[in-house]
Amino acid sequence: MSLVVAAIVGLSVPADEATGLKSAVCRILHPLSGAEACSSGDYADGGDGGDDGGGGDGGGDPFVPNGDPFEPARCLLSQDQTKDTVVIQVAFIKISTSETVKLQQWSDGTVTLERVTETGGGVTASISAGIPGLKDWGGSAKLSGTYLAGSGNGGQWLFNGNKSGDPQADLAANLEDAQKFAAYLKANDGCRYQSGYNPGAAMGACSQDAASKKPDLEPELAPDVDITKTSTEASGNVSFGGKFKSNGKSGKDSGKSDGPKDLGKISGEVLSGTMTEDVVVMRSHSGPNAGKITFIYTFTVKGSAGLGGVATGERMQQVSVTYDAASYDQEEADGAAHHPEKLLITTSQEAGDGTGIKLEGGANAGPVTIDVGGGGGSTKSQIHTESAELVLDNDSDSTTVEDWLRGRGDAPASNPLPSPSDAAEVPDSDAGPVERLLHDKGKLSRLDYNANTDWWNASLGIGFGISAGQFTLGFKLFGIEITHEGKEQTITGNPTYATGPKSGGARPWVEWKNCTQTKPIPT
Repeated sequence: MSLVVAAIVGLSVPADEATGLKSAVCRILHPLSGAEACSSGDYADGGDGGDDGGGGDGGGDPFVPNGDPFEPARCLLSQDQTKDTVVIQVAFIKISTSETVKLQQWSDGTVTLERVTETGGGVTASISAGIPGLKDWGGSAKLSGTYLAGSGNGGQWLFNGNKSGDPQADLAANLEDAQKFAAYLKANDGCRYQSGYNPGAAMGACSQDAASKKPDLEPELAPDVDITKTSTEASGNVSFGGKFKSNGKSGKDSGKSDGPKDLGKISGEVLSGTMTEDVVVMRSHSGPNAGKITFIYTFTVKGSAGLGGVATGERMQQVSVTYDAASYDQEEADGAAHHPEKLLITTSQEAGDGTGIKLEGGANAGPVTIDVGGGGGSTKSQIHTESAELVLDNDSDSTTVEDWLRGRGDAPASNPLPSPSDAAEVPDSDAGPVERLLHDKGKLSRLDYNANTDWWNASLGIGFGISAGQFTLGFKLFGIEITHEGKEQTITGNPTYATGPKSGGARPWVEWKNCTQTKPIPT
């Protein structure tokens, strides 16, 4: 819980408390052998990778010549994301399922549609105490914590069939196709659900209606990129509220009293924090990255504070490494060293505020409580993102990065990741080989986004509490919680990238023309 409080207050976790990147990357690349094999320098058999996930851009279009080989080919202009989550709790056990859909617009005129479903399970507990200064009112505080581990899969579809030579016109046409295909997928899901609960339904008409929503330039039903994902999440929240008590009299005229009795409560969440580790595998079957497999590790810390007015913040670190899929699979089978082809490091910070409230009310029946909760709100925030992309076009650079990821040598991967902004400066004398590669050869970029997030939540639970003085240990016998979150982010400001090293070694930041040539389209 101390880590959760750190997330809420400072949005930073001490390096010695956070998961070391070296061990984490080892677990990404060798999920079966674990970090021990990496630390010893050995290669053990791992999984076959799998699919394509939710951290990278899912694309790798050829460089668009603009006079500078250090200029990245494209940028993310906007992203619309919706996430629906259902959590069922039985005693201390939580089971969750969620679906995330992303619609992304890119500056080269392409559009990607991504959908991932996840299931997970974990444990939860809470403890509450009375507030001495508010004893007569029944004021109380509750601290709750949850740990969840899950996995999921899905796909990403690439829409780039419209190629007129005008990226802006292509973006509009490809976006329209992507939106129609998203509507088709949703309608098709409805048909499958209908057939599940009503096998005798007229499925022909339903499927025909769904098919009518397909775009003219429809993609294959199978996604261009398969996605698999595993994640762990530790979260906690602090709530304050009050209890309602009876006068304790057993009868109107008896004059007898058994002491005040708890009748119920109402409380509001004022602090919350979450730490998440995601491991995503992206296996591309078609499109620009056909035949590639990408592993993405993301560590996120976020928190919110306030009742009625909500302040939020988030910090993210991500490392992505790409291999030739056939070579990677063969190297896994042979127990041989791997040869990465690209490294991408991304960091971001988000801060915002808005309005929102999350309340819970309950009524007591002896030690058993019935709780009903809910809330909603909206937040406006600003996101600053930095990326460093390194193409590994020779064995020496590839080996350097692989050793860095595996924790070998004098400068293994560590937390925090190398900063893309720092890579534009002249390297220090103690800079490691990967930091020098990022400075000498990396494509460095900086972007800013405005984001709007809307959410709502509803819950119902049957609980049980055991009191000991001012403290109460409580847990739900059964509960269900539904959450919906929609987030839109759009590029703003002046996108920049770092040119090649100039006299003295520094890399100046200049306008990123491959990013500014196209404007995002409101959805």
